[in-house]
Amino acid sequence: KTVKIVVPFTAGGSSDVQGRMLADALGKLWGQTVIVDNRPGAGGHIGGKAVADAAPDGYNILLGSIGLHATYGVYKTLPYNPSKDLKMVTVLAEMPHVVVAPPSLPVNNLKELAALAQKDPNHLNFGSAGVGSSVHMMGELYKMVAKAPITHVPYKGSSAALNDLMGGQIQLMFENPPTVIQHVKAGKLKALAVTGKQRLPALPDVPTGIESGYPAFEATSWTTIAVGAKVPDAIADKLNADIRKVVNTPEFRKGLEDQGMSPVVNTRDVAAKFIADEKVRWDKVINEGKLTAN
Repeated sequence: KTVKIVVPFTAGGSSDVQGRMLADALGKLWGQTVIVDNRPGAGGHIGGKAVADAAPDGYNILLGSIGLHATYGVYKTLPYNPSKDLKMVTVLAEMPHVVVAPPSLPVNNLKELAALAQKDPNHLNFGSAGVGSSVHMMGELYKMVAKAPITHVPYKGSSAALNDLMGGQIQLMFENPPTVIQHVKAGKLKALAVTGKQRLPALPDVPTGIESGYPAFEATSWTTIAVGAKVPDAIADKLNADIRKVVNTPEFRKGLEDQGMSPVVNTRDVAAKFIADEKVRWDKVINEGKLTAN
């Protein structure tokens, strides 16, 4: 049978690129057809439920995200339970985010940004790809740790938010590196910080949140591979082994690194614990910020 990698987002984004890379590599390894099935909507949960409901034979694989596995607490109700109805195979890759602003915003670092926000509360707006997206949650984490009263403006995807950021309708984004690095290098945006433990090789002069004086402002977004909860462990173990094999090839690693992502590919147990810890961490942000998507 044809194997489907369900990407619960629109074509062209980072998740879609990773899904297509994985489909190509696994297809060659297995000598059979592996396709990408884009199922966008509801913060990824349309695709998530489709995989949870599929026959438990391992032929439907989900490429998931922080929104699917860790920040779904923003939804009061969902037609399924991601933590119970999906089985983690591995964390595929992770990346930090970049805090970007138009050159006209009169701040050059996170401390100055917090001071400006406190001086003029709720007049600074940050855009995101939607409620519960990693782009949204990074902004909420900064808001919490820096005590900076900034206002969230959700969009239907990052590209629309980025257009408004470049046009000056909003003042901030906490965006994925591949989307904004070229605009920072061209001087169309300025980067105030990155959210990872280390600086980004592509933006070596931009400090981390930790270096900027906010040790708690350290987080990455990540992608995962999961299957339906009823898929036998033996199949999930086989998927884990094969995915680790292809991701650890130089070609695949380079493909991820070109997107600003670092390969992770851990064991199923380590992946499950990582996701559980991230859920606890982001639930705290969701509860403190009283965030809801319904």
